[in-house]
Amino acid sequence: MIIQSDFDGTLTEEDVSFALLDAFAQGDWRKLYQQYRQSKMTVGDFNTKAFAMVKASRDELLRVAREDVKLREGLRNLVNYCQDRGFRFLVVSNGLDFYIKEILEDVGLGNIEVYAAQTKFTPDGLEVQYIGPEGTALKKGFKEAYTKLFIKQGYQVVCIGNGPSDIFPAALAQHVFACDGLLDACKEKKLKCKPFDDLNDVVRGLEAL
Repeated sequence: MIIQSDFDGTLTEEDVSFALLDAFAQGDWRKLYQQYRQSKMTVGDFNTKAFAMVKASRDELLRVAREDVKLREGLRNLVNYCQDRGFRFLVVSNGLDFYIKEILEDVGLGNIEVYAAQTKFTPDGLEVQYIGPEGTALKKGFKEAYTKLFIKQGYQVVCIGNGPSDIFPAALAQHVFACDGLLDACKEKKLKCKPFDDLNDVVRGLEAL
């Protein structure tokens, strides 16, 4: 079994990428976000264009990420539960790889597999690219591309998420844990899911499967 989790707003209480954009984007990134929410651009296009507005250094971004991030209660319990039962716990996120890996490393969870946007720091802004399982750049369908791979490899997939983009892997998964925007999307699409407030709820839900 694979436990496929989102990161921003799922393993953390707030969206780290939004905090970074608020602090450093040199432009109206929220206008782009509205276009994404109105389905006028993909989440990949949104992140690529929004983070191109960021000229700050890696160290500056990590400083703000560490100051603002609060991990959702129960994360270590969830990771330990998965390890004890031989479940493969991993992160598939539309966020940026460098801060996700660094935040997890800071709390001693640096061994978690992370699939996220690859980030290159340049004087002209951050270059963000989503690389799919086959090694090619993807403009859309990043999360579900990995879900499809895991299912093809013979895994049952449990999806944990909080945002609208998580509906795509959730629709493919055998079990879904949802909060916030994903919970709303599941209700709208009549997709079976279990709500959660913290990650201890997810552990209890996994025990009941």
